[in-house]
Amino acid sequence: MALLEIRDLNVHYGAIHALHGIDVDVEEGQIVTLIGANGAGKSTTLRAISGLIRPSGGDIRFDGQSIAGRKAHEIAQLGISHAPEGRGIFSNLSVDENLEIGAYIRNDRAGIARDRARALELFPRLAERLQQRAGTLSGGEQQMLAIARAFMSRPRMMLLDEPSLGLAPQIVQTIFSIIREINSTGTTILLVEQNARMALRAAHRGYVIEVGRVVLSDDAKALAASDEVRKAYLGMGH
Repeated sequence: MALLEIRDLNVHYGAIHALHGIDVDVEEGQIVTLIGANGAGKSTTLRAISGLIRPSGGDIRFDGQSIAGRKAHEIAQLGISHAPEGRGIFSNLSVDENLEIGAYIRNDRAGIARDRARALELFPRLAERLQQRAGTLSGGEQQMLAIARAFMSRPRMMLLDEPSLGLAPQIVQTIFSIIREINSTGTTILLVEQNARMALRAAHRGYVIEVGRVVLSDDAKALAASDEVRKAYLGMGH
């Protein structure tokens, strides 16, 4: 049994049918990536998992129990943490306060202190800016903070939405090596990413989503090597 199982997931935004029966499996300990064009339904899938939007059909099971349609805070308490696109940080609060909010569902003070130290080890740039208002950080630092904040809830699974969006290439490299590092400590990751090359390099498995449907799914290496994916998403092939 996969840690996360999505079966025949449908989502409507008013009259718009955004997801048409999506099936996705994420095994415990894996990095799985959803790739596809803008507006394909990748972010919608993450938002349905974390309870930000209600599915109109299908099921989402996490660790064997159905979470489809449950409230976002209940889903967070089960161990799913979402770092949304556009960072979603509290820009008026300090870096440190943002990290604290990330741990709001926990009350194990010693564990929180350990994870805070670990987050600052993973993101040394944040350690230098703990008292700084989050809104004054650079885009790359804000993205680091969004991931660090999601990490602070000690999730079993992290949903990362477009972590590389708008960032300089060397920052993207840093973010991806940290994503791999977080995964190596046992956190399962579902990653939505426009940078298909980086995503497939980091992931174990991948799903290609087009207009609200899964059109391809395979081992990440196989997807990266497939002519179809190379042409459409990796800017290779003729």
